Amino acid sequence: MLSTKMEKALNDQINAEMFSAYLYLAMVAYFQDKNLAGFANWMTIQNQEETFHAMKFFNYISERGGRVTLEPIDKPQFEWESPLAAMEAARKHEAYITGRINDLMNLAIKEKDHASANFLNWFVSEQVEEEDSVNAVVQKLRLLGSDGGGLFMMDRDMAARVFTPPAV
Repeated sequence: MLSTKMEKALNDQINAEMFSAYLYLAMVAYFQDKNLAGFANWMTIQNQEETFHAMKFFNYISERGGRVTLEPIDKPQFEWESPLAAMEAARKHEAYITGRINDLMNLAIKEKDHASANFLNWFVSEQVEEEDSVNAVVQKLRLLGSDGGGLFMMDRDMAARVFTPPAV
């Protein structure tokens, strides 16, 4: 059974994950508006991953006898100065989510909730992957600078990304 503190913290994380999905959906709209279908696809996959993460938390709370409580999702930013600025915002957001996951892990340890700590280990590893993935895009965009041809080629490469639900 989850402690009251752990249940609240996990419910708050559902909201954070859904906000992430909403933010990435706003980025899909931004990239579509810029005719960067590959970048829009990449962010669509991010949206799907974050929704998957939210549902993992949702199901875990229920499995542990807790009560899922949903709160309003804040309105995300929807405009950026450039594709690089949007991807840098995504990288900053992933670092924020990593911090939240670490805080959840610290709470699980403090509460001596070994089941939640075990559950959260998956997210600790996932965040390493998330940060690395978005950082790779940021670094490539920085290398391109203002090279429109390079952006076109990168957009084409970004279109190849597909969502594969992780094995859990």
